[in-house]
Order: sequence, then C-alpha cells, then structure tokens
Amino acid sequence: MFESMSEKYRAQAQDLDVTVWVGKSGIEAVRDELDDQLANRELVKVKFLRSARGGTSTDELAADLAEMVDAELIETRGNTGVYHR
Repeated sequence: MFESMSEKYRAQAQDLDVTVWVGKSGIEAVRDELDDQLANRELVKVKFLRSARGGTSTDELAADLAEMVDAELIETRGNTGVYHR
C-alpha cells in the first residue's frame, strides 16, 4: 500500500512517457501545452533539454513551471519533472 498520493504518483511516473519538451524557448513556450495536458491527464512528464537550462537547475525550472500552470510538482529526476493537478 502506498503511504501517500505523492508516492503513488512517483510509482506511476516510472512508466510515463515524456509528452512535453522544454527547449531554448524556455518554460513560457510550453505553458499552454502543459496546461492543456494537465486538464486531460492525471500526470504529465516534462523533459528539460540542456538548451532550456542554461545556468538554471532543472529543479528551479520545474518549480517555476509548476507555479505557472498551478500544478503540483511530484518529483524531478535527472532532467525531467512530473506534474499533477
């Protein structure tokens, strides 16, 4: 049994495919796409490409994007983030 919803979502995220990629245009460029996907899916996995990161960490970008779309950042692992609303 899962201890929390976050653990449940993290377990589900293992098999989730990336459906949003953040590139050199930054997080603003994917805001609407992520918002649309969160309206139709329980979880969305986002990949932050090297060109998006520049001098910023994936954790920082992922948290900023979560705020922009009013979503919960379930986890970041490597250069990906998993979102839930």
